[in-house]
Amino acid sequence: MKECIINPERGKKDPQLSFGGFLLINPAEAHTAAQFAKAQKGQRFFLYHSNLFAINQPEASFFLAGPAVGAPIAVMTLEKLIALGASKVVVLGWCGSLSQSLRVGDILLPTWAVSEEGTSNHYPLQGKPHSSENMRTRLKNILRPEFQVQEGPIWTTDAPYRETRVKVTEYGDRGILGVDMEFAALNTVAAFRRIELVGAMLVSDELYQPEWQPGFLSKSFRKQSRKFFQLIVDNFF
Repeated sequence: MKECIINPERGKKDPQLSFGGFLLINPAEAHTAAQFAKAQKGQRFFLYHSNLFAINQPEASFFLAGPAVGAPIAVMTLEKLIALGASKVVVLGWCGSLSQSLRVGDILLPTWAVSEEGTSNHYPLQGKPHSSENMRTRLKNILRPEFQVQEGPIWTTDAPYRETRVKVTEYGDRGILGVDMEFAALNTVAAFRRIELVGAMLVSDELYQPEWQPGFLSKSFRKQSRKFFQLIVDNFF
């Protein structure tokens, strides 16, 4: 990318990530990941405002990175991970539901995204990028015994306080299943940089209801969040 003044690169003290790993969007899962990494004696590295842990076990090696809330920060984090060698990334996050078929505690595996964030446009692509089909299939096989899982498109916005009733209804009627703040940008960067990326989104709230239903406030959701993290981390790589 010679036309760009600043490019992501690996520094002298940075690790070489010769394996895949997880990008944790939310502070809740990132905190769980940090506790897990410390218990596994993972090595910690600097990664902007986030944590980066490299886990090397006899049965599997992978990294855990996050939190990274919002498209610009999430993309900066992903760009650095790619510069360190990451070629397979599983994004673990939350999303709001736009569909009656997707309830709090269910899982959405985004296939593609409607972008209403400002980062994707800086990465020119031909066509609409899709998440890795092979990685989605693996996630389905891991999650379906324990969770209700759906695949489909997601709406990514920079403005969660401007998710109007009109937009929620319009996108829901078009078959868009959920809404988040990062996936469209991350998926675009992955396609641009030619790596494999997939997302697994735990449904945290329901926007299609007459009144907003913030399920993430409940103890049962926090329990689901920990189960969601552990099931994927224990079985994906």
